[in-house]
Amino acid sequence: MREIQFREALREAMQEEMRNDENVYLMGEEVAEYNGAYKVSQGMLDEFGAKRVIDTPISELGFAGIGIGSAMNGLKPIVEFMTFNFSLVAIDQIINGAAKIMSMSGGQFSVPIVFRGPTGNAGMLSSQHSQCFENWYANCPGLKVVVPSNPADAKGLLKSCIIDPDPCIFMESEVMYGDKGEVPEETYYTPIGKAAVTKTGTDVTLVGFGKIMKVVNAAAAELEKEGIHAEVIDLRTVRPIDYPCIIESVKKTNRLVIVEESWPLGSIATEIAFKVQKDAFDYLDAPILRITGGDVPLPYAPTLIQEYLPNADRVVKAVKEVMYVAK
Repeated sequence: MREIQFREALREAMQEEMRNDENVYLMGEEVAEYNGAYKVSQGMLDEFGAKRVIDTPISELGFAGIGIGSAMNGLKPIVEFMTFNFSLVAIDQIINGAAKIMSMSGGQFSVPIVFRGPTGNAGMLSSQHSQCFENWYANCPGLKVVVPSNPADAKGLLKSCIIDPDPCIFMESEVMYGDKGEVPEETYYTPIGKAAVTKTGTDVTLVGFGKIMKVVNAAAAELEKEGIHAEVIDLRTVRPIDYPCIIESVKKTNRLVIVEESWPLGSIATEIAFKVQKDAFDYLDAPILRITGGDVPLPYAPTLIQEYLPNADRVVKAVKEVMYVAK
């Protein structure tokens, strides 16, 4: 393996699939001449030309609709949003269009499209540029929602999304684009809907996804120093959710803490907690706990951001609570 950046892994995924299939193309704001707002598409205009790497106006509603129409007619667009905060301008096209066309057409039209871009907070960008909409999109039948946490998964999952016949929401993070990780040189595809057990353990199950896995992993390492062996699960996909993986882990550890950056109401964590108590209640030795972002718009001040976001200390405290360890 070689070590490459998160952004490079995404670029490789798009390049490989565009070389494999001339129907795959990329469109979005600044993806071509500027090489991408986050340099994910650097060099792709030179390789594939202006017909397949397309700069768009600042009109998410418009270019999302163009992408959906082209997908219905045999192309395979990758639509980049500069952030998923801006996808709200196009959410009617995504929810009432892409997600429903297959069923409403009686299977006559598929929509093989990928909507990708950064999600969540990226520092002092304030409320309108720091939101997590994974649970919003995961709530809609007809969509697949993918949130990778490392370069290898980012490449393998994006390649799987590009060849998938259904519309996929692929959510990244601005603060992860420079992260480095080992990525195989050979061709590979990471299956959609399959979680990864990144650390085995016997005392408690920790579940997260996306960049919040950094918090989960830091908490697991701290717990290990205290003799508490956490099993860590990276969901990778939040629609569909790999419930069997979580439940099998809970049957072994008997305790569950879920960590998520989003607001608490209607969160992915809430849905997992319901499913586990429904299907594995007899295996639980303590109530399920969740660590989420604050139930307010994200503040601008860095001190308030620290209070808002999940952190390793909060996760460690929650684990000790479900293990009935003295606080």
